[in-house]
Amino acid sequence: MPSHEKIRVGVIGVGYLGKFHAEKYAAMEDVDLVGVADLNREAAAAVAERLHTANFADYHDLLARVDAVSIVVPTVAHHRVALECLGQGKDVLIEKPMTSTLAEADELIAFAATRDRIVQVGHLERFNPAILAIQQHLTKPMFIESHRIHVFKSRALDVDVILDLMIHDIDIIMNIVPSPIKTIHAVGLPVVTPFTDIANVRLIFENGCTANVTVSRVSKENIRRLRIFQPHSFISVDYGKKEYMVINLKDSKTSEGMPEEEVFRDSLVEKDALEAELRDFVANVRNRTRPMVSGEEGRSALAVAHEIIAQIKAHQAANRHFFE
Repeated sequence: MPSHEKIRVGVIGVGYLGKFHAEKYAAMEDVDLVGVADLNREAAAAVAERLHTANFADYHDLLARVDAVSIVVPTVAHHRVALECLGQGKDVLIEKPMTSTLAEADELIAFAATRDRIVQVGHLERFNPAILAIQQHLTKPMFIESHRIHVFKSRALDVDVILDLMIHDIDIIMNIVPSPIKTIHAVGLPVVTPFTDIANVRLIFENGCTANVTVSRVSKENIRRLRIFQPHSFISVDYGKKEYMVINLKDSKTSEGMPEEEVFRDSLVEKDALEAELRDFVANVRNRTRPMVSGEEGRSALAVAHEIIAQIKAHQAANRHFFE
């Protein structure tokens, strides 16, 4: 597509997150936000009026007018909506988790390939500026600690905390560690919803790296942090504050005989992860390039998430008396 032409984009689903997709697209000079669609016509109309675009109750009426769409509907509808959009020749960005099942993910990936269409998965934390910044400091991560603790919100309750929150950390860690996962050890329990609301998982990779991941959506505070330990180096990330710190151990010693430290800190609060993600999608649509988080990568994170869910369910079934 010529660089001077605007990419025509639509947003399907303008609930909590979808309305932010629409806002970001509306502000991009090289994008024409053609319209937004939602079964809740009042919600669609309100977003459309504020952003000076069209609104649709049926997203099929939007598809003929666009080149690409963000799909921000409930997870159970991801597969159906994305398949119809791809069938109409549209590139798609699907919010995480990619689909409900691996079979659905496989079908989308295969179908997109036959149509030469782009499938990008909305693993937003990949575009967190702190995560982007630490890439140059990664050498050989050997131990990783991840905590994603959220205040309870009455949204995304059609999935458990693994698909709601932990899948972000699964995707990040699998991208950081260049090795297949060898073993998974998972525990979790429901607290507020019928699904798992708090969980802890230990991922052990074939290269020896271990990642300990804790998630909860029943906290009184929000904590989103990552710590990476590697030979002669330590890295910490605060996702929420968009801050990171790198400590490198030098060959020289302190008077106490400890290695001297070289410390680097930076804050990137002015950068917007969602805007970066959507700009990447638009660039991929224009240039026909592979997304940083492709359908295949979305599928890989989903596969690990499902293994974790299966382990937690088996543990709960074996200890049913404890959970009753």
